[in-house]
Amino acid sequence: MVSFEQACSDTERAAEAARKSAGAVVSQARALAKAAQTGNVASIKRCREKLNEALTALRQEVSNAGSCWPFSDEEEQLLFGAQYTDAIKTFADAKGLRIQEQDELLISYPSIVRILPAERAVRVDKKRVLTARPSYLVDLLLANQKKSSGFPPQRFLESLYSVYTDIVDRSSSDPLASGSGSVVPLARIYKLMTALPGAARDYDRSDFARDLYILDSNGPHRTRNGATVSFPSSTGTRRRSRDLFSFIGPEGDSAEYYGIRFSGSDG
Repeated sequence: MVSFEQACSDTERAAEAARKSAGAVVSQARALAKAAQTGNVASIKRCREKLNEALTALRQEVSNAGSCWPFSDEEEQLLFGAQYTDAIKTFADAKGLRIQEQDELLISYPSIVRILPAERAVRVDKKRVLTARPSYLVDLLLANQKKSSGFPPQRFLESLYSVYTDIVDRSSSDPLASGSGSVVPLARIYKLMTALPGAARDYDRSDFARDLYILDSNGPHRTRNGATVSFPSSTGTRRRSRDLFSFIGPEGDSAEYYGIRFSGSDG
């Protein structure tokens, strides 16, 4: 089966040929109009003949463009399989863009790409993207790296602190949350932050892990009232995978988060 990238390239060329052919029809129509304005009979006959020729050529180019896309509805879903991922990585390598795979996701820091075969689309972070041609998508990811991030780290930190303090206040008998400076599992934080219907779908575990990584790497690490955040590692008993949040950084470094602690504040 022809690749997605090749099919897009073939269709693009066919469409461009149809556009140029349409331009030739317009040009000949203008020439015919000019001949008619001056009453040049010989030119009228010559332009009419050329217009018919241009129209015949246009019909052929339109037919070519209309039949160029080779995939059925069923085959289109197959485009977004392993070959699609390989194509994205190939174009990324050629342009110096680092892409890592994690849990069926593509990580191109700071973007997270989810492939949606049923929708013939991808989701880049929270945005559904229909322009999914591999070469075009790589350019989009490169642009995302160069533009300023929309991630609000201070607001994210304050949200974590608000949920954390609520858990500590309500769980004083819990050995993991028995007062200021104690460790609270991030799984509990995430559960409360995505408690509203549909929230976990729009902000899934990978999004949360990515934001934790950015906050941990770049800060800020102190809330407005002076509490300092840290992310203690999982120790002691073996933790379940759903208790951990993992993310791959821009250099391929893997980070794993289990718990969060806030210590010290101005009250």
